[in-house]
This record gives sequence, C-alpha cells and structure tokens, in this order.
Amino acid sequence: MQRVSKASVTVESQVVGNIGRGLVIFVGISSDDTERDAQYLAQKTVNLRIFADSESKFNLSALDTLGELLVVSQFTLLADTKKGRRPSFTGAAPPEQAEALFQHFLEFLHQSGLKVESGRFQEHMHVEIHNDGPVTILLDSRDKYPQ
Repeated sequence: MQRVSKASVTVESQVVGNIGRGLVIFVGISSDDTERDAQYLAQKTVNLRIFADSESKFNLSALDTLGELLVVSQFTLLADTKKGRRPSFTGAAPPEQAEALFQHFLEFLHQSGLKVESGRFQEHMHVEIHNDGPVTILLDSRDKYPQ
C-alpha cells in the first residue's frame, strides 16, 4: 500500500476510481490465500497507523483520518524471479479464485465506512499516484498466519 495525497485509476480512457488523501492498495492474491486472509488484510489496512499526527509521528490510521482507499488488483506482485530473466506467476491464484477473494477484500474494506474505490479486475489500468512521503508499506497475511 502507498499513502497518497490523491490517486486515480483509468481503464480505456475512463476514470473508474478516484480518491483524495488516503491509501492506494495493490492486491496480489496467491493460490493459497483464503477469505480469512482477505479479512485480516482489510482490518490491518484500515487500522495501520501510517498517517502523521500533529507531532509528525505515525500515530493515525486511515480510520482516524477518514482516509480514502483505492484498491487495485495486481497479480504481478506474486512474480517469482529466482530463475531466468522472465518472471513466473505460478504462485498467483487463478483468475476465478483471485477475483472472488478480491471482492471479499473490497467488502471487508467497505465495512469500515471509509470511501472505497477500485480498479477493474483483469483489466489493463493506468494508475496515477501522488505518493505522500513517500510511504510504501508491504502487508502479507502470512506474517500473521504462518503457512
């Protein structure tokens, strides 16, 4: 995820998601991910304290600041580059499984009451990000639930 001052996602010259101050969340779904992972990551995302307070310390979450969320599916996050020069994506979930979990993740985020927008699953997207900081944080559900 990236903390942003604003961001948008465009598909075929049409803006399909647009936010102000908040987070852009790139979501990669592996073949062993579950609905439990989606719920854990949604809760972690909205509660992670990565926004500055009046003393410039990371003490505020998206919930505290009413941050807006732009969610983009991105299977390339699962790239395996250990061998050769071409990344392998065999660890990524098949599209049907990934799309279902992506939708669950969005539903869990919506439960926070924050504004949630998203790109389009399996579409070529142009993402415009005004990274604030810059602040980029990696969350992995395996950090909480070892495989």
